[in-house]
Amino acid sequence: MTASEQESTRSSSAADRRSLPGWAAAALRGLGWLGGLALAGLVSLLLVVGVALAVAYPQLPEIASLTDYRPKLPMRVFSADNVLLGEFGEERRNFTPIGRIPQVMKDAVLSAEDARFYEHGGVDFKGVARAALENLRDARSQGASTITMQVARNFYLSTEKTFTRKIYEILLALKIESLLTKDQILELYMNQIFLGQRAHGFASAAEIYFGKKLQDVSIAEAAMLAGLPKAPSSFNPIVNPKRATQRQRHIIERMFENGFITEKQHEEALAQVLRYRTQSEVAVHAEFVAEAARQLVFAQYGEDSYTRGLNVYLTVNAADQAVAYRALRRGLMDYELRQVYRGPEAYIDLPADPQLIDERVAEALGEHPNNDDLLAAVVLEASPRKVVAMLQTGETLTATGEGLRPVTSGLSEKAGPKIQIRRGAVVRVMRNARGTWFLTQLPEVEGALVALDPKTGAVRAMVGGFDYAKNKFNHVTQAWRQPGSSFKPFIYSAALEQGFTPDTIVNDAPLFFDAAETGSQPWEPKNYDGKFDGPMPLHTALARSKNMVSIRVLRAIGPDTAQQWIGRFGFEAEKHPAYLTMALGAGSVTPLQMASAYGVFANGGYRVGPALIARLTDNKGKVLLETRPPVLDESLRTLDARNAFVMGTLLQEITRSGTAAKAQATLKRPDLYGKTGTTNDSMDTWFAGYHPSLVAVVWIGYDTPKKLGDRETGGGLALPVWIELMQHALKNVPVEEPTPPEGVVNVGGQWVFDEFSGGRGISSVGLEDKVPGAPNPEERNSILDLFRR
Repeated sequence: MTASEQESTRSSSAADRRSLPGWAAAALRGLGWLGGLALAGLVSLLLVVGVALAVAYPQLPEIASLTDYRPKLPMRVFSADNVLLGEFGEERRNFTPIGRIPQVMKDAVLSAEDARFYEHGGVDFKGVARAALENLRDARSQGASTITMQVARNFYLSTEKTFTRKIYEILLALKIESLLTKDQILELYMNQIFLGQRAHGFASAAEIYFGKKLQDVSIAEAAMLAGLPKAPSSFNPIVNPKRATQRQRHIIERMFENGFITEKQHEEALAQVLRYRTQSEVAVHAEFVAEAARQLVFAQYGEDSYTRGLNVYLTVNAADQAVAYRALRRGLMDYELRQVYRGPEAYIDLPADPQLIDERVAEALGEHPNNDDLLAAVVLEASPRKVVAMLQTGETLTATGEGLRPVTSGLSEKAGPKIQIRRGAVVRVMRNARGTWFLTQLPEVEGALVALDPKTGAVRAMVGGFDYAKNKFNHVTQAWRQPGSSFKPFIYSAALEQGFTPDTIVNDAPLFFDAAETGSQPWEPKNYDGKFDGPMPLHTALARSKNMVSIRVLRAIGPDTAQQWIGRFGFEAEKHPAYLTMALGAGSVTPLQMASAYGVFANGGYRVGPALIARLTDNKGKVLLETRPPVLDESLRTLDARNAFVMGTLLQEITRSGTAAKAQATLKRPDLYGKTGTTNDSMDTWFAGYHPSLVAVVWIGYDTPKKLGDRETGGGLALPVWIELMQHALKNVPVEEPTPPEGVVNVGGQWVFDEFSGGRGISSVGLEDKVPGAPNPEERNSILDLFRR
């Protein structure tokens, strides 16, 4: 039968059906086929269908978006170096009218998804009955969704597998069939369906997989593309060529059986070796960045943002972004490996027949997608010494020895039923740098990393959490958390203006405050290590993050003064109540806020707001918006250059010999500045630091605040992430240390404001307070003399 004869037959069948309403024609065909069933069953079925029609049909959504389907140009987001980071819009595809879709592609899709498409009225009752019988036989999910039902689901319904959703899917399919022609429905399907690799619709898929126009695909290539809708991840030829080829060959057979291709074409298609397009770029995980840009553009252009073909060019550097993403994930996973194993994500029944295991695993893992390099797997064999598991790709892996340490409790004979790793368990696996497989789990802990240029405010990298697909909350911009000790530099900055110097001696002795002084309840603060070391210079106290010293400094200058001062850095006064707890960072900040604030120290005292969008163009390249870097002049100055400089020397000491000494030791350069932060009970850990050319802030904690662990600190958790980013960002960047500005003098190796040199500043604070086990007054004076030399 020729293609024109086939088309004539289809059109004739469609015309016959249009003489009746779509749902009535479908019901009549269903009744004819079910005539052999018992009368009681038929009556029951009719009653159920009747009730469903009466109750649900009037509540079905309007389908105007289908009858007036207009492709719209998406918003596209690019990095500063022109790497595509994301697309937003109702259509992310190369829309192709049905008349321009080659017949071979249509035939392949019909053979794969719905061979009776031109014969049924939206619901293939034969297929439904067949799937029901199969489900009763082996309890595995069977499809029976027609192309029309898939259109209904993709446009209007969720993907959850419930009886109610299936009823709505059937009814909506019947409604669609009554309003649209078969060709219109097929056109919608072939432009709408997701096909993996960011491809929506077969025209986009042809270009992404084969680098071809859809009109140029061969029978073998069309069959491969037609195999993707069933499971884009499982049958992706780039990710799983073996399974994809099996699916492709099945579709070629179906095309031959349906009379769409000749025997010669069938043999040639089976013999053709497919050549896939080389993936020229590595995917950059910038989902949080792209979403932040989308929100900014939407605020300006509203719904038109998704239809005008806007191109958004960001300040983000793709390479920096990629490193930031990996660094944060590595930091969070390293922490997760130290946590108690919480058990498999699910358990599935595996068939006894080894030939059926691959398909069952692929089906099960469809509900547990891979999380980048954190892969989902189904356990085939488990013992305390060895675990064998299968991945979504069909590959099997074996984990032994060290690879089982993170899940030891789950492999114990005493493990509870919800914790035990056994055959059929869905687990997570990763491969380390040596290629060794190890079992782990999806982290519950979250994090954030943001880096920006302190002179321009340009955001260079932004990672808002462990995984955007898992949690879309952007912790860089939305997470208001306590900054802990990373906030202390802003208190010290205020103190410098009040007469404090790096050599001011402050007593690290116990303190107790009543409710009137704290604003809430009595408070007896502690140092992180639980020790009190007595009098010490201010610069030493900051390097060692001594809480008692910070509190005494704040009490000396006054909480109200400090609250007013921190506004210079962009902090909101109401989020930092004027109580002594402010000295320990008890207020609320976001990581982006902290990055901008530390940028004031880094750029010499200028307040520069963060910038994400460099320029915006329309689909023809016309520039609609361009952001020019600010000029650092006195109109932007918020802090004296000498204050920023002296604070820089204090922050540099922290990375040289203090709580962040690992920074200079690892990166082998002196021009690094920053402060660790760990809040009360280790609920939030931070590192905020900078090089004169780049500020970066890292935060790690739980969304619902809880203890990270007694030994977890900003220096241990957040600092390594910061170092990994800086190792990349500062490669080949020469050492850059600032020139001392006017108004400062070096006294004994410490920089001091001119007017506070020669003993004219505050010499000491709190020396009258007793430290348990401290030396007597004579011994203490001898120690102070050493500090002053």
